[in-house]
Amino acid sequence: MKTIKTFLLMSVMTFILMAIGNALGGRQGTIIALLFAGVGNFISYWYSDKLVLKMYKATPVSANSDVYKLVQGLTKRANLPMPKVYRINSSQPNAFATGRNPENAAVAVTTGLLNILDDNELSGVIAHELGHVKHRDILIGTVAATFAGAIAFLANMAKWAAIFGGRDDDRENPIALIGVAIFAPIAAMLVQMAISRTREYKADEYGAKISGNPLFLARALRKLEIGVSTNPMKVNPATENMFIISPFSSKDKMAKLFSTHPATTDRIARLEEMSRN
Repeated sequence: MKTIKTFLLMSVMTFILMAIGNALGGRQGTIIALLFAGVGNFISYWYSDKLVLKMYKATPVSANSDVYKLVQGLTKRANLPMPKVYRINSSQPNAFATGRNPENAAVAVTTGLLNILDDNELSGVIAHELGHVKHRDILIGTVAATFAGAIAFLANMAKWAAIFGGRDDDRENPIALIGVAIFAPIAAMLVQMAISRTREYKADEYGAKISGNPLFLARALRKLEIGVSTNPMKVNPATENMFIISPFSSKDKMAKLFSTHPATTDRIARLEEMSRN
């Protein structure tokens, strides 16, 4: 069901892109926008593991450590290649997975996470991250970001077209162009965030299955929610979607529309429902 929802959301993003591109620059305008957005996002995708691990000064975990052995056991259970395992020196309890495919994946955990979770809860978190690796969510996120970037590029073109006039062969309405410039990027961002939230739910389900008990992850998420609010962490907003729980604490209902993560209470409720079935 989550896969179908992701497909439908990506279809909406494609429709928005094609509609704006054809209205402004025809097929050529759409291709140019995709190229501009695609090059930057492809570089980020291909080097995602190196870039983000360096950004957060992650250090490799010893193969003799408990967390490495835990990841190793869950990886075998999930029938995945063994990812690289890293530790980030931060008091905020959090974790993320990165890498362009399962063969080049990495899992990173903060010291704050290791300090507050027991082995069962940690297994739920690691299994969740392996779910992102299994489902190639870095690739899906990159595709969504490319489409959103292309839409933003075309919206910027619409702004200048409204100011200086459109193509010679048509009669664009300046008011309509301004509307496109304002609302198209917002619509694209809403769809992009909805895709991210869908992938989090899917990773939760996978994590519950691989760890053996949905309540392991549910208990971990409850602790992480408290830990994030009491332990701020300097995070690049562009990497927010990678973490198991948003490193930014916000209870604003409007902000949730633009959140990369579902409400933690909703995630916990779903996991608890899974445990009863």
